[in-house]
Amino acid sequence: MALADPSEEGYSAVFLMDGIEVARQMRAAEFDAFLDGYVGLSDLADTDVQAVFVQIGSDLLVRGLVFFRIYFDEEGRADSHWNIPVEALALKGSAGPDMGAGPIRLVCRSLCPEKRYKSELWDPDMTPGSNHFQTIRKAVTANHLKYKRKSPSDDEQIPVLRTALGKPDAEVASQEARAQRNRLAHMIREQRLRIKTLQGAHRDSLAAMQREQRLEHRAWQEKMTELERKLERTRLDAKKVKKRLERRDLQVEELRQQLDEARTAALEAPQGMEEAAQAEVVLLREQLERKQRELDSMGERTRELEQAVSEARNKAPDEDSLIRQLQDQKVFLVGYHAGVGHLTLPYNDLRRYFENPTGYAAEKCGLSEPDYRRWLDHYENPVCRAPGRKKGQTCGQPVLRISQPGEFKAGVHDRCDDHQ
Repeated sequence: MALADPSEEGYSAVFLMDGIEVARQMRAAEFDAFLDGYVGLSDLADTDVQAVFVQIGSDLLVRGLVFFRIYFDEEGRADSHWNIPVEALALKGSAGPDMGAGPIRLVCRSLCPEKRYKSELWDPDMTPGSNHFQTIRKAVTANHLKYKRKSPSDDEQIPVLRTALGKPDAEVASQEARAQRNRLAHMIREQRLRIKTLQGAHRDSLAAMQREQRLEHRAWQEKMTELERKLERTRLDAKKVKKRLERRDLQVEELRQQLDEARTAALEAPQGMEEAAQAEVVLLREQLERKQRELDSMGERTRELEQAVSEARNKAPDEDSLIRQLQDQKVFLVGYHAGVGHLTLPYNDLRRYFENPTGYAAEKCGLSEPDYRRWLDHYENPVCRAPGRKKGQTCGQPVLRISQPGEFKAGVHDRCDDHQ
């Protein structure tokens, strides 16, 4: 795509923006060189740049603006697939703000004459006192691109004395009224454009927040799943430890019985056998003390596992996470279930809800989960569920749908007239 260079009617330039500031200016021919891949911009490598195609009159006043995006690859070269006809779009632009030479022709995402290019455009900031239009106007006035201002013709330089003498008052009033209507129409167009750009910015911000919420919710669910796995492993470890403790208790009890029997035998045995009995008692006591130490160690391990389980259950979300913000701001989530409608889910109920949404809904209905599931099957497919002639089949005749879970009776409302 070739952009227009200086002509009898004016000039064309491309401004690369950084926020509301003009970061780089170039003539149309220079931008053509970037598009052809002859040169690159290393400082813009792997960047999606907001740019503006500027049409400038011979008096160095802005005539048209096209706000477009262009991507520069890892080597700082312009996207070779970029092909937006900015010149043609500028000719079709809608009326925009007055930048010194009357309303400009404006093309942006909110005012795009061809919808297929809408995603490649962007909306300017129209904040009063500091916006893109003021910045671009200042850059054009500074004329860093050294465009030559063309002088008006001699006829245009001859001063003409005009007077309203002799004109009827009605004609003067009509001209003033027409000028006032033009000013009001211009203000209305500017306000409408600002409203459109603000609406576009709001949509983008809302979409970004929703995307961030989905990502954080997915990350939170993955973290919850990982914690549940750790909790389940900890429970299994705790069960194993308890079983080992029970076996140790039995072994300790057996050793104590053997120790008591050995002591009794030592007292009743003759002198020669007493020493052997005493030695056996000492050996049994050492075994008993060793088992007791193992038992204490296993008890300490059990307490650590129980503490880990408790911490995993009560672990609070990270301070900077969206879930933590929802908790601090006391924001409630809303879920929908048939027969219950919309359910407000406080933070403390989120774990129980995500573990078993159907059971949670059944509880809100005042039903057991199996009863609620039977009603839900009937509600989603109201047919007779009496056994059919063939094994594994049901009657399948349509029946009247019961919309309230509490009014449904299995075996009655899910039966046709022939099977009641």
